[in-house]
Amino acid sequence: MSRTTPLGHVMMVDDEQIDQMMYRRIIDRSGMAEDVVGFTYAEEALAYLKEGDRPPVDLILLDINMPRMTGFEFLEAACAELGEAFNTSVVIMLTTSLNPRDKARAASFDMVRGYVNKPLEPENLRVAAEAVKEVAANRVA
Repeated sequence: MSRTTPLGHVMMVDDEQIDQMMYRRIIDRSGMAEDVVGFTYAEEALAYLKEGDRPPVDLILLDINMPRMTGFEFLEAACAELGEAFNTSVVIMLTTSLNPRDKARAASFDMVRGYVNKPLEPENLRVAAEAVKEVAANRVA
């Protein structure tokens, strides 16, 4: 399936509704995404990724610190349960954490292409679009 926008289909996973509303506004104003789906809990996002009748998710904006399942636990579960299909995703970690161990841990996942301190900025979307484009080109090659 070809993408008609630089970001394609975007998924947000963040327990803060205010943050999701702000991200959606930034994404909508950018005109860079075909659609955006948001989840408050990582388990719900994981269940969505397992569905067979959904558009492929090109970009995941993932909060690190969430109740029930953290962003890191989500990444581990998605890698284990979805395998190679998940490894071709582009994930941008969104956080308020200044802990260098969190940044290093995020970098240990191949699909994590960015580590952004909140709030999300329009420039972060441009960087994400480049990562999505690169991953898509590698899929074709």
